[in-house]
Amino acid sequence: MILGSQLKNAIISGSNNISKYKKQINELNIFPVPDGDTGTNMSMTIGAAAEEMRKLEDSATAAQVAKKAASSMLRGARGNSGVILSLLFRGISKGLEEKEEIAAQDLVEALELGVEEAYKAVMKPTEGTILTVARVAAERGREALELGSDPIQVWDAVCMGAADALEETPELLPVLKKAGVVDAGGQGLCLIFEGMLSVFRSGIVLECGLSEEEKAEETAEFFRNVAAEFDSEINFTYCTEFVVGRDPEVQKDPLDLRLFLETIGDCVVVVDDDEIIKTHVHTENPGDALQAALQYGQLLTVKIENMKEQHRKAAEENEAQKAAAAQAQPQPEKAKLEPQEPTEEMGFISVAAGDGLKSLFTDLGCANVVSGGQTMNPSTEDLLEAVLATPAKKVFILPNNKNIIMAAEQTVPLATDREVIVIPTRTIPQGLSAMLAFDPDSDAETNQEAMLEAAGNVDTGLVTFAARDSEYGGHTIRHGDILGLKNGKLEYIEKDPVSACVRVARSFANKHTSFITLIYGEGITQEQAEEAKRTLESKLHSDVEITLVNGGQPVYFFIISVE
Repeated sequence: MILGSQLKNAIISGSNNISKYKKQINELNIFPVPDGDTGTNMSMTIGAAAEEMRKLEDSATAAQVAKKAASSMLRGARGNSGVILSLLFRGISKGLEEKEEIAAQDLVEALELGVEEAYKAVMKPTEGTILTVARVAAERGREALELGSDPIQVWDAVCMGAADALEETPELLPVLKKAGVVDAGGQGLCLIFEGMLSVFRSGIVLECGLSEEEKAEETAEFFRNVAAEFDSEINFTYCTEFVVGRDPEVQKDPLDLRLFLETIGDCVVVVDDDEIIKTHVHTENPGDALQAALQYGQLLTVKIENMKEQHRKAAEENEAQKAAAAQAQPQPEKAKLEPQEPTEEMGFISVAAGDGLKSLFTDLGCANVVSGGQTMNPSTEDLLEAVLATPAKKVFILPNNKNIIMAAEQTVPLATDREVIVIPTRTIPQGLSAMLAFDPDSDAETNQEAMLEAAGNVDTGLVTFAARDSEYGGHTIRHGDILGLKNGKLEYIEKDPVSACVRVARSFANKHTSFITLIYGEGITQEQAEEAKRTLESKLHSDVEITLVNGGQPVYFFIISVE
């Protein structure tokens, strides 16, 4: 029999083992683009459980240990691999309900439940991934049970089955075979299972292998990544938003309003239908913007905010936090959002990195913007905290990244006092289009449909850098190459970001293209962004409107939205 204390130590040991080798797992990533690495995501997910395990008494039952581990991992889950890992342990927890100790049959049935939970959560399960490794592991455990094995022998068979399945992943996924690697998520699961086996078999908790200095640096690096910095340049003072109720007798084209606003400011967004025109602009002259709007009808809503004053206050707060952090050891955690009563009908949160993008989503109506993106996948707990801090009965989440959608979906059952609706946006442009489609006069269901449709009607281009040497999609890629992606697919390799931006944007353009938005990020100067805009204007039809937005985002030199 396996005792609760043994299960507790096994989870700590599994966490230590994957933490020790997470960099090697990260390097198994076959795609050259920087991303939220699998090893880091899985390590942080089970690490959340390990922290709670250390607080538990040795007298805790197996059921109590499994329940606490599953709850911690669900809330700490990061990235798709982390969410799948948390679901695996949630199923194990269900299988061990009311168990004081764990018999061989309990262990097998619990693991089978975990595999079932993980497969159910993925809309289109792909074999050759962590799912396959978990499934084969459970099957081998069942075979061992039928041979009369004890719990330790069963788990030994589980580990051997996982290792065998891992070796087969390249045969199931050609892209792995071509790159000469095994699946990263499957490798992570094997390391966790092996760490657990060490405790079950010999009572030894594996060490994570990191020195105290390395642990401190790892923690510091995490805080550096997620810290909200307030140092981006603000070109105009006033964030101006308004909705115009269109006069049916006025035939002026809203495109003219957009063109005018671009002469007096930046970050221009104009969306219209037969009844209203929704507008957003950063300008020094909000009165001029409102005066121009009145040519189209009556102003229904107006909001003007002084961004420089907001920036000053935020900078002061940030400097104060930095000063406090410099004096305190260890560094303080980021301030928690305070829960709010759900008093409004609908509210929004989005995920974004970069002050410009965060400001844009806030301007469009997001109550909270969670720091995160391609290389910084927020946890389910981070997203849940933002949901509970949004004072609405129905809270929409815009993940804006395919690797964050599953973590967002896990908040749905956790938010018990309000409804969570996940709009599965995979890119920043999809998230922006979804927000622009929101109609405050419509109900949640109607808005959900409209936002999904809007997100589906936008093409996304990305310009980034190669994080590693790679052979991918017929391309030979060297570390530092500039990569151009179309809707997530690698298409172009260039030597400078501006050339890549122009190639990607031009490739999307056709006779139906109306708007192209270039969101430029870290490493791109305003002069480079304007050069990209000028080059595109010289190569595209004059009817295509090109707008620049300083997003300040990391990782991506340009995010390109084409509508």
